[in-house]
Amino acid sequence: MKFREYVIYRLVLAVFVIVGVVTVVFFISRVIPSDPAALWVGAHPTPEAIEKAREQLHLNDPLLKQFGYYLWSLLHGDLGVSIRTHNPVAEDLKSAFTATFELILVAEFLAIIVGIPLGVYSAVKKDSWLDNLSRIFAISGVSLPAFWFGIVLQLIFFKHLGLLPLASRVDTVVMLEHPLHVITGFYLLDSLITGNFPVFVNALKHLILPAITLAMYPVGLITRQVRSMMIEVLNENYIRTAWAYGLPPKKIYFKYALKNAIAPALITVGLSFAYTLIGAFLVELIFNWPGLGRYAAYAIMSMDYPAVLGVTIIAATAYVFINLIVDLIQVRLDPRIKL
Repeated sequence: MKFREYVIYRLVLAVFVIVGVVTVVFFISRVIPSDPAALWVGAHPTPEAIEKAREQLHLNDPLLKQFGYYLWSLLHGDLGVSIRTHNPVAEDLKSAFTATFELILVAEFLAIIVGIPLGVYSAVKKDSWLDNLSRIFAISGVSLPAFWFGIVLQLIFFKHLGLLPLASRVDTVVMLEHPLHVITGFYLLDSLITGNFPVFVNALKHLILPAITLAMYPVGLITRQVRSMMIEVLNENYIRTAWAYGLPPKKIYFKYALKNAIAPALITVGLSFAYTLIGAFLVELIFNWPGLGRYAAYAIMSMDYPAVLGVTIIAATAYVFINLIVDLIQVRLDPRIKL
């Protein structure tokens, strides 16, 4: 199979996976006992208003017909209207997605700059106290629940030390005193573009704790992967030859050994990115971060079907395509893999 044919084949499979996920979530959300029509009309609804809302939302139609309506709207790029906020779901998801994606990017950046060097030095100092400490740190990052670690960070850095804010994306007072002109939806980037440095500093402070919490799992994965591959590569003959030529240790470790050990680590980074997208949901609830996770939690608690389905589509699409990109990178990096 040629590379282009493989990409097309995977894209077709991705469409089937996403449609399958949407189908399952759609019917499960409709089976759960609730009355979204009452939420739609607001407080103190009359029976007439509820019945009108049920007609407007097609809730009186058979399930298959409701599903047909939804798929038809989805094909036209319409994710529906949120029952809770009465805004188009696509509009709500746009602001929530940028908040989540900014958090994920910072968390993955921390994971890479910490995990790769830690894995390298752990392999170089194999069985030393540094290696043992890094392995404990990596296993803890993979094993500890994110909600527990996030709460511990809040207790230390907010309650006891008072160094970092507890929750949210930026302080309301700072936004009122220094209004931010939103361009991309990424507060750090927008504040730098517009020269709004008070908002940049405040937004960065708010990012630190949730980003560290979210980065712990990928840090553990990357550290363990890099360490394992580096130990294997350092025993190769060409590394012994480099030592025989008297090359500097840093050049041997980071230029020759890491270059050949980094390919599997890049795959781990890609897979951890997909996992981090899902893991961000719980972290956002802990830190009251206005992203997809908090939006999904409120949608589930209020039985906001269109919002739940919208978040599901975004999460499933991102997960599927991140895995596709990882597979394509692996094919390009490793010539032993056949399509």
